[in-house]
Amino acid sequence: MHPVTRVEYDEFGLFHENAQEYDIPWKGPPAVRREFVDTSDDRRVSALVWGGGDPELVLVHGGAQNAHTWDTVALALDRPLVAVDMPGHGHSDWRADRHYWPTDNAQELARVLPVLAPSPRLVVGMSLGGLTSIALAARHPELVPRLVLVDVTPGVDRDKAAPIAAFVAGPEQFASFDAILERTIAFNPTRTESSLRRGILHNARERDDGTWTWRYDRWRLGTDEDMPDFRPLWDDVSKLTIPLMLVLGADSGVVGEEDVAELRRRQPGVRVEIVEGSGHSVQGDRPLELARLIESFLDG
Repeated sequence: MHPVTRVEYDEFGLFHENAQEYDIPWKGPPAVRREFVDTSDDRRVSALVWGGGDPELVLVHGGAQNAHTWDTVALALDRPLVAVDMPGHGHSDWRADRHYWPTDNAQELARVLPVLAPSPRLVVGMSLGGLTSIALAARHPELVPRLVLVDVTPGVDRDKAAPIAAFVAGPEQFASFDAILERTIAFNPTRTESSLRRGILHNARERDDGTWTWRYDRWRLGTDEDMPDFRPLWDDVSKLTIPLMLVLGADSGVVGEEDVAELRRRQPGVRVEIVEGSGHSVQGDRPLELARLIESFLDG
């Protein structure tokens, strides 16, 4: 039997590729470190801490993603920030009960942020991370002075999330890196192959036998009882008294016109921006545009 040739991976060694792909001036490797925070007797949540100053932003990824989904946005912003690995994702521990939904995640973040980002100026939450951030802001407003939602509202349901669920519910393991890359490209037609390759290296791991599996806990979205009704989070939206911005991917179907209308009804002052050429993961499809919107929202 021939020995398995391992795919090289340095978690902090790919930032120059992000910068090169998006023409971000390269000043040398950024100051990024990985931290872990105990959230219970048997669980830790991990995060990437960018920069040496007090974090100004907290970035919360979507389901089946991890903190590195924000790498290009973080490079473009060039501000001290924290990008969290939500429970069951990235380098954070998995939950025995597999409860990875917004209120559960918010409870975990409420223990993490006082340690890593006690006084952020802004929280950005994408997809499941956006719903989690709504729950966090309603229950711990001192931790969320401003909120950006990326392509999500509590109006998301099984039909709107179907393309995402189809990808997450795919094979548990792949025979090779090329196999996992091929499937990822098929489900992400708006992304460059180089960005998807980096994303897989951050979001999957190679086993000793050369097969590949996702790094996140693959909870199933295949039955109605597995996906909760997010509509009660609309009541949390109504409680918010902070500046709010919704950023939509023009090519995404996760947020409908009726959801935007409901958001405006409950938060008349909400700022709504549409990013052309982007699907659901705006931070991956159009990271520079998202960074510019975040900057303008901070300045506003």
